[in-house]
Amino acid sequence: MKKILIINGHPDPESFTAAMADAYKKGASQAGAEIKELILGNMDFNPILQFGYRKRTDLEPDLLDAQQKILWAEHIVWIYPIWWGERPALLKGFIDRTFLPGFAFKYRENSVWWDKLLKGRSAHIISTLDQPAWYYWLINGRPTFYSMKKMTLEFSGFKPVRTTTIGPIRKSTDEYRGKWLIKIEQLGRNLR
Repeated sequence: MKKILIINGHPDPESFTAAMADAYKKGASQAGAEIKELILGNMDFNPILQFGYRKRTDLEPDLLDAQQKILWAEHIVWIYPIWWGERPALLKGFIDRTFLPGFAFKYRENSVWWDKLLKGRSAHIISTLDQPAWYYWLINGRPTFYSMKKMTLEFSGFKPVRTTTIGPIRKSTDEYRGKWLIKIEQLGRNLR
């Protein structure tokens, strides 16, 4: 049984992101996966890394629980919108506060290199846009995916990291969104 953690990075519990998370969960449940969830909008934590890495800020109970779920998972599905070419501030703050040295990575002494502490896990990023996905890729170079995939997940040891981009969502029809929910449910059934 595959252990899957679904992370909903949208602060609004009634968003299309929440519907996508539910669709993925439905498909993965049908495939027999064991599933846990983190709904960042329902969590209680300060998203600001107050002192950077100079001084440790104690983790709130919700972040300690999140770290345990991340360690438990074999596959993590990140579902979020892209705003201003980036992840929502809440998701960025969640990563800043949880993917800490000693948890996600460890710098080697007297070296510029590091050890990846979250190896053995795969990930899938599913995100929405207000522009066509091809435009985000071709014209803008997919900056969020580079940041999230390369500089966060692969930096910490996740491999492989897959991506699915859905857009445009703004002004999309119920039929368009419905087709995507079916596709996302299928991703869950395939445990991808």
